[in-house]
Amino acid sequence: MASLSKLPTYPSISFSSSLSSSLLKHPRIITIPAKPRRLPSKVSAKIREIFMPALSSTMTEGKIVSWSKSEGDVLKKGESVVVVESDKADMDVETFYDGILAAIVVPEGQSAPVGAPIGLLAETEADIAEAKAKAASAQTGGSPPSPPSSETADTVVTPPAPAPPVSPAVGGREGVATPYAKKLAKQHKVELSKVKGTGPFGRITPEDVEKAAGVVSKKPQTVVVAAAPAAAAPVPAATPAAAGSSGNFAEIPGSSVVAFTGMQAAVAKNMVESLSVPTFRVGYPIVTDALDTLYEKVKKKGVTMTALLAKAAAMALAQHPVVNSTCKDGKSFTYNDNINIAVAVAINGGLITPVLQDAHKMDLYLLSQKWKELVEKARAKQLQPHEYNSGTFTLSNLGMFGVDRFDAILPPGQGAIMAVGASKPTVVADADGFFSVKNKMLVNVTADHRVIYGADLAAFLQTFSKIIQNPDSLTM
Repeated sequence: MASLSKLPTYPSISFSSSLSSSLLKHPRIITIPAKPRRLPSKVSAKIREIFMPALSSTMTEGKIVSWSKSEGDVLKKGESVVVVESDKADMDVETFYDGILAAIVVPEGQSAPVGAPIGLLAETEADIAEAKAKAASAQTGGSPPSPPSSETADTVVTPPAPAPPVSPAVGGREGVATPYAKKLAKQHKVELSKVKGTGPFGRITPEDVEKAAGVVSKKPQTVVVAAAPAAAAPVPAATPAAAGSSGNFAEIPGSSVVAFTGMQAAVAKNMVESLSVPTFRVGYPIVTDALDTLYEKVKKKGVTMTALLAKAAAMALAQHPVVNSTCKDGKSFTYNDNINIAVAVAINGGLITPVLQDAHKMDLYLLSQKWKELVEKARAKQLQPHEYNSGTFTLSNLGMFGVDRFDAILPPGQGAIMAVGASKPTVVADADGFFSVKNKMLVNVTADHRVIYGADLAAFLQTFSKIIQNPDSLTM
């Protein structure tokens, strides 16, 4: 307190008095405080937009599945308004404000990009008319740009060389003239500031300078001959492209075109992205007699073969963390502490990979119960983003369909994916040369060769095989 008393004191300042005196000294400032532009913001606050939300990190647009409310309904904050289909699931979208659903901008069955308004919320009934007008203008906002496009097309066709529409108007600056044009300008004493360039991006050409000087080109035939092939060149180039397109994608009578769903579009995008990753594949045959015996015991308790395989893979990954690592930037790789097994599931209209998080730490029966819950949510399209995009290793099992072997495509952001075929009776020979029949399945693993090498994958598969052939550890 003693130190505070030593602080210097200042005279009190009256904001209103100082402002008044400044206004008297500078009367022009008086016109600044009046801001009539604030009126539109006050009006817009009464009409709020319901935006298309980003329901996942890969979602770029969403499709309206159904509107839970109708126009004119009174909404409360946190109330579900619309069901949106993302690239992986259908989710309810809630409103952040109280109000009246005045207008639906995007109807059911149509799509909109993330962040685009899909509905308008009015504060009072008096604002509904204004909201409907705003929605109508938003829905018809795409039509006006068409006339400018036709004008742009005309301006592009008019110049002899392809150039932007503003190119004829650009000129008058010495910097946009070609070196030879500058030389001609000095010879003919032509001011470049008065010359309009007709070259690309308004560049002044030698012909422009000669035209301004009134000089007839000495090589008119050369110019014409040179221009003719240039004009004719695009025609042969465009014709084969059009012919090739029609030849490769000829219409088949009776065929129909069906647009991708959000999920199918996401799968297609991921498959294209996977082409940029250098991958390799390793196959490994595994005897499954012991696993089949264990499965017959535990399936009565609700344990599936997929749960057994996921648990075995997680235990093997715990001993080989490099196979559980990921490379996302091409410059480094990340060791993942969590072992999250994503399992591919085919659902109506797409493919999704529910994730069994920390599968190596979960009890087999709890893991199987969790898997059933994830499958039910996946088929109902109710998975949350963290339940399908947090996988560190993927398992794809087609053995139940009788497929003996197949290769899987590596999902982006993961280090490896395992493809499991069916277990079938196979004649094998032991070390003494005696033959017997045992059940065998073939496992193929596709891996990112930037971070996982052949020896790493072989060691992982050996460990996985030992767990499958001695599966007692799965139930511990």
